[in-house]
Amino acid sequence: MSAPVVAIIGRPNVGKSTLFNRIIGERRAVTHDRPGVTRDRNAVRAEWLTRSFVLVDTGGFLPASSEGRDADIRRQAEMAIGLADAILFVVDAHTGVTDLDQAIATQLRRMGRPTRVIVNKVDKPGDTIVHEFHSLGLGEPMPIAAEGGFGIGDMLDATLAMLPEDAEPEEKPDARVAIVGRPNVGKSSLVNALLGEERVLVEPRAGTTVDAIDAPWNTPHGKFVLVDTAGIRRQAEFEDQAEFYATMRALHALERADVAVLVVDTKEGFQKQEARL
Repeated sequence: MSAPVVAIIGRPNVGKSTLFNRIIGERRAVTHDRPGVTRDRNAVRAEWLTRSFVLVDTGGFLPASSEGRDADIRRQAEMAIGLADAILFVVDAHTGVTDLDQAIATQLRRMGRPTRVIVNKVDKPGDTIVHEFHSLGLGEPMPIAAEGGFGIGDMLDATLAMLPEDAEPEEKPDARVAIVGRPNVGKSSLVNALLGEERVLVEPRAGTTVDAIDAPWNTPHGKFVLVDTAGIRRQAEFEDQAEFYATMRALHALERADVAVLVVDTKEGFQKQEARL
């Protein structure tokens, strides 16, 4: 039986990727104080108390978005919710309950998935701000500090209690295949084509992918993991700090891969950056 799925959901900039990194014990997702850095579903296998599950990080959820990138992110988040056995709905203790939190809670109640409200950025145990989040109508909120680690163990205990008892992990995939290249050469389009689904967002503007995104790939020749990576450009051309960290994630994914596929744009030809890679 496949491993159960736990999805991290919430509005932009509440600390979802920080929590994701904390649970898996490494900086796998890019975190930044600018909303919108996470745009794709990022799924990895995690373990707590010898039980394995698939942990899914999602972009900032805007339920009312109907066009553009926000609508794409909303669709990705809804797909993650639909696949999940349990939802960690992350909210921000510093801002309190917002209208967007209420809108997300309404949609989660409508979808009927087991959900736990996770109140992130709690500075001290016993903070009464946690009680405000009862108004979301999703049960007892749990206080944590994803950055510092407070409450993570209790949260994971509660998460395991929501998962199917008889879930067992799948066998590990045969190999990891990293898809690498310069920005905007079609790496994500190639991954989607191989998987036969819109697994990662594709936009004409460079820089859509900022995390190394793992996706299981089943073929007649065996099971693999496709890793879509951020476009790697020369260090002197980094536009901001988020792009720098995205490039570090891509290089780390390349180091962990068994096979690398270097994607080149035929219209631009083989350039110096391809030679460097």
